[in-house]
Amino acid sequence: MQDKRPFEVQRWSEGYFSINASGHVAVKPDRKGDGGDLFALTQSLVEQGIDAPILIRFNGILRDRIQLLSAAFRSAIHEFKYRNTHRMVFPIKVNPQRHVIETVQQAGEQIMGLEVGSKPELMAVLALESNPEHLLLCNGYKDSEYITLALMAAKLGRRTLIIIEQAYELKLVLDVAERLGVEAQIGLRMKLSQGGSGRWKGSAGEHSKFGLFPYEIVSCMEQLKASGKTHWLKLLHYHMGSQVTTIESIIRALKEGARMYTELARQAPSLSFFDVGGGLAVDYDGTKSESDSSMNYSLEEYVRDVVSIIGEACLATGVPDPILVTESGRALTSHHAVLITEVIDVTTTPTEIGQNPGDHAIIQTLQGLNRELTLENCRETFHDVMELKEDILEQFLYGKLTLEERASAEKISRIILAKIRNCYRQLTPVPEEIESLDKMLRETYFCNFSIFQSLPDSWAIQQLFPILPIHRLNETPTHQAVLADLTCDSDGKIDAFIGERDPEHYLLLHEYQGTPYYLAIFLVGAYQEILGGLHNLFGDTNVVHAELGANGQWELSRLVEGDTIEEVLHYVQFNTDKLKTQLYELIESCLQSGRITTADSAQVKKLFKQALESYTYLVV
Repeated sequence: MQDKRPFEVQRWSEGYFSINASGHVAVKPDRKGDGGDLFALTQSLVEQGIDAPILIRFNGILRDRIQLLSAAFRSAIHEFKYRNTHRMVFPIKVNPQRHVIETVQQAGEQIMGLEVGSKPELMAVLALESNPEHLLLCNGYKDSEYITLALMAAKLGRRTLIIIEQAYELKLVLDVAERLGVEAQIGLRMKLSQGGSGRWKGSAGEHSKFGLFPYEIVSCMEQLKASGKTHWLKLLHYHMGSQVTTIESIIRALKEGARMYTELARQAPSLSFFDVGGGLAVDYDGTKSESDSSMNYSLEEYVRDVVSIIGEACLATGVPDPILVTESGRALTSHHAVLITEVIDVTTTPTEIGQNPGDHAIIQTLQGLNRELTLENCRETFHDVMELKEDILEQFLYGKLTLEERASAEKISRIILAKIRNCYRQLTPVPEEIESLDKMLRETYFCNFSIFQSLPDSWAIQQLFPILPIHRLNETPTHQAVLADLTCDSDGKIDAFIGERDPEHYLLLHEYQGTPYYLAIFLVGAYQEILGGLHNLFGDTNVVHAELGANGQWELSRLVEGDTIEEVLHYVQFNTDKLKTQLYELIESCLQSGRITTADSAQVKKLFKQALESYTYLVV
């Protein structure tokens, strides 16, 4: 069956998600067949005691993304008669969870390398099983210890390339390599002359944080020549920033990078890798546009441009085609993870005035407006109600309206405004006031998760993520909603959602009936987990790795339990043994003074112990 509006799953899902005949979200890890039922999977997890919020990783989607990019490069290399190959490198900063890295490596078709940007990241992957031909690229700020570890990794059989991003780093590499008596392999990261596009366009250009100016590259080449080490140079690298939204920016960078590569290759024949970095975007909002949450090109167009531009530049200058390296972490991992949260409460718009609303003049006036509302006078009534809303507050402040009268008046005004909105939708053209009416009448759906922990980019940079219920999708949603999380923070909400072209200020949801109602937040596989914070001490969620079996049934390959309260307390240096001792001393003092009974004492101790071992989120 076709996906139903307003969710239009096909716009952003890349074929991995759809709506099945039961009105449930279906997950198709290989973009084929009917897929597996996400609602059924969620119900099964909850029955097993794995409570929401739950982050579900679909390893099949991760494997398919890798195979998709790899196949696109093979096709373009064949089409343009490119004279070399392509290798993928996964930047582990995108998602450094061990199970994710292992899945990436296992799906890499013997060409998947890793990129690290710090000593901790390097140490995390140092001992992982790896094909000796897999690249290990070492980026980030470096000290002598970092470089020593990188060179020791090479001694241990890893194909380690140390990327020189700051001019001082080359001397460090020369000195440490001499001390260890080893030959290094290095890359140079060039600073592009122009920025990219999208939210991270400042990652490239003359004011970017990393990279070497042309004069610094020349200086590095002179140092290598003076030391007799030009054969160390294996790779040229640049990075445009994450989520590059326009193909024009990518093409400009490719042309500049290709020109730099051909110049350096003449001086250093050992140069054999050209790393175009990351930047391949994800179409979060499905608009296929230049918006920060989209992209105006396809994966295939990106790959064709990379292969053709570099191939043409090398052919024109007589330089051998390099091995192409990409670091498309966001494009590989975003789709594979879905966050499931449960709605726990809703603020709704009243529909009935009730008996004995009151005799105050404002209340009587509002009741009259409610009785006399028609399609013909709805705009005039709107203006009258808005004026009365100001009077309600003013009279309450001056003591001319009681609390009960104010509550009754505001309830009636809200009922009238909801009716006016329904009238407006029948008018042509629709009055412009409907936008302000929608904002006033939005309902808040409270959800069991923390935005700061599980969706930090929604709060920090207003990233749009696809959100929809995972069931009841054969029913028409009628409630305009915003989402609020569990945190005691006004920013703990989502009030911008994917729209037809521009973001919408509400999400259409179904009526909350007090029974489990699950929402899914999609495309959260890149950056969200590692950037998450412990605001209000809400910790990591439960995580499940799900595989779709040949029989269409779900199989769980891994379960990572979410943080307990005791664990998050340790993160912020609270010793739980000391807390228990202090609590028991307080309880004893209260017993001695008669403020509590021995039964109370036993209950508090039991509850405290149970709470320490429990999930940081609500158990609904």
